[in-house]
Amino acid sequence: MIRSGRDATATRRALVRAARRRFATDGYRATTVRQIASDVGVNVALINRYFVSKEGLFEACMLRTSDELETQAPSKSIKEVIERLIEHIVNAPDRDDPLQLLLLLRSSGDENADLIRRRTLEHFTRRLAAAAGWSPDDPDSEAILLRAQLAIATSLGVVMLRTSAAVQPVASASGDELTEPLRQVLRVLLAPA
Repeated sequence: MIRSGRDATATRRALVRAARRRFATDGYRATTVRQIASDVGVNVALINRYFVSKEGLFEACMLRTSDELETQAPSKSIKEVIERLIEHIVNAPDRDDPLQLLLLLRSSGDENADLIRRRTLEHFTRRLAAAAGWSPDDPDSEAILLRAQLAIATSLGVVMLRTSAAVQPVASASGDELTEPLRQVLRVLLAPA
């Protein structure tokens, strides 16, 4: 049976969503393409058809996470970037994809998968740093790149404590309780001096 373009797109999305959950909770090595296909209720051959391999599916997962994060970076002002980042942190986990950012943290044990993860984090760091005033051609702005990476590390740490580790009191803190402290930290790291 040939699937229509709409069904194929929906199936690809469902496979990426299921794979992100599996990779984040079980890890890259322990996750099988059969499990992912089973989670979606499709034939495992569709993974090879759409993504070529497990590694290709993992890369698609990382690209989706990067795309979601990047919607926060190129913005009109660093203040707006900070507010969007806070919103993302405070609302994690979300109902649709509760473990999306954990995918960026969990070591896979696979060299190629870890390279994909590292490239994704470095790319997002550069985008966030550029929004804060960093330019690769300006050596005087190099410190901004480090501060952007610290902002990402802080963000991912809060998400990890709220989701997989469920460390109290951050896990049960309300959005209102988290917003102002996060705003202060991210302003120190990202706002111009």
